[in-house]
Amino acid sequence: MIPRYARKEAADIWSPQTRFKIMFEIEAHAADKMAELGVIPKLAAQTIWEKGRDAIWDADRIDEIEREVKHDVIAFLTHVTEIVGPEARFLHQGMTSSDVNDTALAVQLSRATDLLIDDVDMVLTALKRRAFEHRLTPTVGRSHAIHAEPTTFGLKLAGHYAEFQRAKERLAMAKFEIATCAISGAVGTFANVAPEVEAHVAEQLGLAVEPVSTQVIPRDRHAAYFAALGVVASSIERLATEIRHLQRTEVLEAEEPFEVGQKGSSAMPHKRNPILTENLTGLARLIRSAVVPAMENVTLWHERDISHSSVERGIAPDATVHLDFALRRLAGVVERLVIYPENMLKNMDRLGGLVHSQRVMLALTQKGVARETAYASVQGAAMKVWRGEGLFIDLLLADETVTLSEAEIRDLFDLGYHFKNVDVIFARVFGQEAMAMAKAAE
Repeated sequence: MIPRYARKEAADIWSPQTRFKIMFEIEAHAADKMAELGVIPKLAAQTIWEKGRDAIWDADRIDEIEREVKHDVIAFLTHVTEIVGPEARFLHQGMTSSDVNDTALAVQLSRATDLLIDDVDMVLTALKRRAFEHRLTPTVGRSHAIHAEPTTFGLKLAGHYAEFQRAKERLAMAKFEIATCAISGAVGTFANVAPEVEAHVAEQLGLAVEPVSTQVIPRDRHAAYFAALGVVASSIERLATEIRHLQRTEVLEAEEPFEVGQKGSSAMPHKRNPILTENLTGLARLIRSAVVPAMENVTLWHERDISHSSVERGIAPDATVHLDFALRRLAGVVERLVIYPENMLKNMDRLGGLVHSQRVMLALTQKGVARETAYASVQGAAMKVWRGEGLFIDLLLADETVTLSEAEIRDLFDLGYHFKNVDVIFARVFGQEAMAMAKAAE
């Protein structure tokens, strides 16, 4: 992971000390059940916990052992023996390395996902507050980046809120799918370790039992997990890109917070650049880069190989830690986003009322004009506006083919008409109770 984009709380999940602690707990919980089943002495299981529960695992020593034995789990178990003593010989009975590594990874990913869900809640809170704040703030909607029809800035944010609600659901499902335990021994047959051991370890660690583990947990689970993270990253990028576009000098409808003392450019003192949302765009790319390798990890040789291992040692901490950082940063950007309603209105008026063209065309069809004819009349006036030949409403009033009265035409330019169903949409997104509370506060 890149420390610059890592919060300590997220990075600590992937520290060697955390991983070794989880690995020890897996082994010790397994020993407890084995003792209960009479496979190992009960005193041995008790001693393992007593001497290992609060141990500080020496990562350097484990690395030193691994350089000799060329095996990470054996190196760890050797170090456990150095701390626990002779009773450590009863650890790992009938188990294989993947039982420990895969189950430990499931615990780490589960903990990381809990952080990510909390992060999404922060984004949702910020989006909801700002959406209600600007529920009826008029702005122009754009399709193909070109002015289309009026909308509200609150509706823009409500759309992102709904998307991050889905992100939260995706993360919850991703955790459900990844949080499985495998303690099934060589090639997953339970020949030398009882299924009851797996069930006990799973219960103690808050995991589900993997139905069929062929010595490894099937990697389709991991592929789905990282794909979910990739989708969440894309949702971050979509909102970040919207803010970047709105901050352009020619638009300036919204802007990232710019702190006192902050500098935008080493060369140009006037610059206020969208560095936070540009950073989020880059982090989204980095997070999504984990998706394809995770997909390719699904295919392993026969019951297992370790071609997935080196990949996961990189993508698991990178993707989760950077997504955690990105979500926290996004929440801060939304919470402190500077919004310029007056610029929104000014920009909407730049095309002299063309945003009302559909209403004029539909009104003509209601008067009995063929749609093709109505379209041609309205478009003819609109193209003159594009060429700077006048205001849309004046050109319509002067056009004999537009068979509407002046009062009817002026009524069609009512901005509020476009917002009559905003509250319907808000109720769908935020719920009737939230809408009732908002109305009561007005």
